Amino acid sequence: MIFFVASRGLGLLRDVVISHQFGTSRALDAYFAAFNIPDFIFNVVAGGALGSAFIPTFAAALAQNDSRRAWRLASSIITLAFILLTAISAVLAIFAPQVAAATVAQGFASEDQMLTADLMRWMLITPIVFGVSGIVMGILNAHQHFVLPALAPVFYNAAIIAGAWFLAPTMGVYGLVAGVVAGAFLHLLIQVPWFFQKRLETRDLRLEIPSVQSLISSLQSPDVGQVVRLMLPRTFGLAAVQINFLVNTMLASALPAGGIAALSYAWRLMLLPVGVVGQSLATAVFPTFSAQTARKELDDFQLTFSVAFRTTLYLTIPAAVGLLVLGAPFIAVLFQRGEFTAQSTAETVWALQFYAIALFAHSGLEIVTRAFYALHDTMTPVIIGIGAMVLNVVLSIVLISPLAQGGLALANSIATILEMLTLLVILRRRLGSFDQHRIALSVARIVIASIIMGAVLIVFKNTFAASGAILLAIVGAAIGAVVYFAVTLIFRSEEIALVLARVKRKA
Repeated sequence: MIFFVASRGLGLLRDVVISHQFGTSRALDAYFAAFNIPDFIFNVVAGGALGSAFIPTFAAALAQNDSRRAWRLASSIITLAFILLTAISAVLAIFAPQVAAATVAQGFASEDQMLTADLMRWMLITPIVFGVSGIVMGILNAHQHFVLPALAPVFYNAAIIAGAWFLAPTMGVYGLVAGVVAGAFLHLLIQVPWFFQKRLETRDLRLEIPSVQSLISSLQSPDVGQVVRLMLPRTFGLAAVQINFLVNTMLASALPAGGIAALSYAWRLMLLPVGVVGQSLATAVFPTFSAQTARKELDDFQLTFSVAFRTTLYLTIPAAVGLLVLGAPFIAVLFQRGEFTAQSTAETVWALQFYAIALFAHSGLEIVTRAFYALHDTMTPVIIGIGAMVLNVVLSIVLISPLAQGGLALANSIATILEMLTLLVILRRRLGSFDQHRIALSVARIVIASIIMGAVLIVFKNTFAASGAILLAIVGAAIGAVVYFAVTLIFRSEEIALVLARVKRKA
């Protein structure tokens, strides 16, 4: 979690530097639009889909003390992912102008469409690199090693910051793209030493040569077949999620210049606590889920889920309230300088307040979906995810007219909350119980404490409205944290007891 915090902190600094250089300009709209296509390819083909299928199979082989089998599986998956991603990226690079004009840059003028296509071509290198890096990350996580995978995004964000700060003044938005490509390679290279060290321990340093024969041999492996079977449903589910982003970008491209940029800033700011809390906890707990499933330890699985889910809600519900009340001063302090004007702040806040409503659901989904993956059920989250995608698209079309980018954010929030609640109901039926009574009691305490915190923050904000954004953001955040901590302490929340016990053991 420490490195997730560092990564998200650098991600925030990255956005501060980008906002200073580009504000909410049309060039930045083109960058964010172009980024969507490589991001779509990686996430659908080799991102969460491959990780959610690969880690349980790889961890099962390790649990059976068959490290050679596990590493043969890893080599096969790396080979397949590299070839597939290279082929897809090459085809998209060739037809980049047509792809941009038909999708993410649909509402742009022709010159902006060409800029989007050119940026996309350069960034199509990144899915290939991230595909290999993602598998290496899964291998490290399966060995209960989380430091280097959590450190890799730190290097990625640092490279983007360098590109935006040093290259953008002379290269424009292309300097930003250079930082993205360099960061992808650093993301992989930081994990390579540990990867080869582990292979040395298993005395298996052979690297599979990408050939037709090796591909056929890999596809015939039972473990690879298991990964593919688990991956395909998840791929469709992730495609549904990514289609939401594409549709949002297509719709936002018809808004005035800066609409896509404002939506992206708001989304990334909302994802800051999601990454620090939801993703870090889910990453750490997923191998444990998988191992408990392999050993048929259902009671331990239920307890692990309960603790992880309650801890996630304990940290994210008050964060959502804090963003709702203090979103405007936060954005002003972080971004409002250089090319990022007061109008840019207002446009970003408008989207952020609607995104913040579902912050807890985005984080909770990270835990809930991994519980399904560990149970070797990738189909259920896919079916529910597709339903959420359809709802999101319909609501986006309905709400964009009256609410602009805020309507797109609200549509996403409504769909995400319903998706998480539906999956929770299904998981309870699947497990019989996941300690839902204790979870419900915890949620009640968390909500009451968050409401009290929010009320105090509203009074503080109204009282010191003329004191400036820095005071409101920094002092307000500190007051909110103290109030929330104190109220949950009075309520004897179990989650705070877990944190205090952990600190005591470390001391």
